[in-house]
Amino acid sequence: MDCKTALITGASGGIGYEFAKLLAKDCNTLVLVARSKDRLKEIKKELETASPISVIVVAQDLSEPGAAEKVFRRLESEHIFVDILINNAGFGDHGAFAKTDWQKEGKMIAVNISALTEMTKLFLKGMVGRKSGRIVNVASTAAFQPGPLMSVYYASKAYVLSFSEAVANELEGTGVTITALCPGPTATGFAIAARMERTRLFRFAKPAPAAAVARYGYEAMKKGKTVAIPGLLNKIIAFSVRTSPRKLLPSIVRWLHENSQS
Repeated sequence: MDCKTALITGASGGIGYEFAKLLAKDCNTLVLVARSKDRLKEIKKELETASPISVIVVAQDLSEPGAAEKVFRRLESEHIFVDILINNAGFGDHGAFAKTDWQKEGKMIAVNISALTEMTKLFLKGMVGRKSGRIVNVASTAAFQPGPLMSVYYASKAYVLSFSEAVANELEGTGVTITALCPGPTATGFAIAARMERTRLFRFAKPAPAAAVARYGYEAMKKGKTVAIPGLLNKIIAFSVRTSPRKLLPSIVRWLHENSQS
């Protein structure tokens, strides 16, 4: 796979960090985007020491208005063209919608939906013009059903999946592909940040290693797959949703999201 430059959002940890390690082996330049400049500098040193690659650090909070365009304009001014875009940045929150914090949810929508969409929009045109490019949008198995106690997060991931599938269809024959990566519970800092570490979902399920999820998504991207669901159980759950009574699904998901006392 020919890759001069890859850009990864949410690259400071978890799936994004694992994607960075994989792409460092195939690309000449990596652009790492996240809020933590210090952490990005650590990763830059690690990757440049291990591989003959140039790493560009962009410390940017993607929940801020115009954040995606700031990233794009900086690279444009330096004549850096992105061949692979990994839209990995995202986060969740736990609790009944009537009681949760709108400020956090507003930022969630900004990162999970708005920034992802704008990043895709900004970098896609150049890819189509060059007739070559790969985009991975990190969605979730949450995209396949409504999620009580995580309503905004689930809805945001449903958007990512629907958006990715639609644009992937538009891109047929252009040389550019979009892959929606839909992992289940994964061993990252997500559960703690979303206040979910005591829920049944994370206490009873065994989260997948972030490295395995990134590897699966990377291989799916190279094959040009539109939807990539790592893990047999996750595939079964995602596809069984389509035949399950719609009214029953929210109750099942709510039970998984409730705190376990055992």
